[in-house]
Amino acid sequence: MVEQFTNAVALINAAYIVAAILFILALRGLSSQTTARRGNLYGIIGMGIAIVATLTKPATFDGNFNALAFAAIAGGAVVGATMAIKVGMTSMPEMVALLHSFVGLAAVLVGFSLPLHEHEAIANGTGMLAELGAAERIEIAIDVMIGAITTTGSVLAFLKLRGSVSGKPLLLPARHALNAIMLIACIVFAWLFAHDHQLWALGGLTAVACVLGVHLVAAIGGADMPVVVSMLNSYSGWTASAAGFMLDNDLLIVTGALVGSSGAILSYIMCKAMNRSIWNVIFGGFGAAPPKSSAAKPAAPAGDVHDIDAPTLAQTLKESKNVIIVPGYGMAVARAQHAVREMTEYLRTAGVNVRFAIHPVAGRLPGHMNVLLAEANVPYDIVLEMDEINHDMPNTDVVIVIGANDIVNPAAEDDPTSPIAGMPVLQVWKAKLVVVNKRSRAAGYAGIDNPLFYKPNTRMLFGDAKDAIDKVVTALKA
Repeated sequence: MVEQFTNAVALINAAYIVAAILFILALRGLSSQTTARRGNLYGIIGMGIAIVATLTKPATFDGNFNALAFAAIAGGAVVGATMAIKVGMTSMPEMVALLHSFVGLAAVLVGFSLPLHEHEAIANGTGMLAELGAAERIEIAIDVMIGAITTTGSVLAFLKLRGSVSGKPLLLPARHALNAIMLIACIVFAWLFAHDHQLWALGGLTAVACVLGVHLVAAIGGADMPVVVSMLNSYSGWTASAAGFMLDNDLLIVTGALVGSSGAILSYIMCKAMNRSIWNVIFGGFGAAPPKSSAAKPAAPAGDVHDIDAPTLAQTLKESKNVIIVPGYGMAVARAQHAVREMTEYLRTAGVNVRFAIHPVAGRLPGHMNVLLAEANVPYDIVLEMDEINHDMPNTDVVIVIGANDIVNPAAEDDPTSPIAGMPVLQVWKAKLVVVNKRSRAAGYAGIDNPLFYKPNTRMLFGDAKDAIDKVVTALKA
């Protein structure tokens, strides 16, 4: 009996190692468009192995628990599949934020379940039950705290990305002192829970951490939301890793650490590309000097905008040698990526050098534009990052900006009072002609006006991105 138990544990540990390797390969695959599909497949297989190995682990749970576990997995699979089928690429950022909240909520619920049923839910690896010690209670407190912050922060991020809540930052007086007070309160509640075994203390910790999660995300402006999504991804990973320590599950520790560290690294890379301090983003401007007053300036740049129609743009594109396309969230909303690909194919066949310029925070999610273009089968080799293509703007005949705003705003370089001051942007205004496709002159997600619209070499192509680009394609073929 003991030998069978030992062999079963050894097989499960081997399965965990295989799953961990597959998760590493999945992250490596997701780093490039050409290997992303393979990376996703590795992740799916790894998670399948992890679930099967966990459910077959020699445990002290009875058959009723296994039935509930299988029912929960089946229900979750149905919900996940339904979301994946129904949610379009436009809504993918908010769905990702919402999924992060599920991870945090699961960690909080598991954290509460252990002290509630500690005499029947804690196995020490030999099938015997053990009571919770101080170390285990500290692990639970850490897990619940991170999980609660992740849950409420992710829900608020979901509402911001969906447009249900304003994207403007909520900067309360003494907000950093308020964050510090809430952090100290969480530590005090954690100590009470670990020392006196008071379940109400864990509830108090959860409540304060929930408020802290809301306040942290509320203080972050719309222009930084892609970084927020990445940071929440990191939080969800550390939550899972903390849950692994709490449940004594090595695979959960490794997987959570992989997600947490990769999310943190991605957030740092994006902040560096935006000339932002990662602490500024996490804490809503911590340590940053307040912008100088711009009361003496007009609220919006003075000037007139000049329109261009589809036939005129088509003729200009035919006569061009170098064209750069800058996609933004408006392209995602209009589902215009296939029309853009058709226009690109026609121009390249005609001998025009067409390339795409991708800003690190274009869209609402890291890599959002890359995924859309890959979905439309745009060749990977003509999709370039900002640092690779920005220096070519002065040698470009036409730059077409499709549904982007803040990432091409010259105020980031010219106006030190702007909320996006210092953020590297695509310098499209240096091209010979800039054509901006937007449905209106409305401000971007950061809520500020764009002086690009008023420059003498800028023309506005108003209308839905798909309809506008379809008209350009029709004019090109005519």
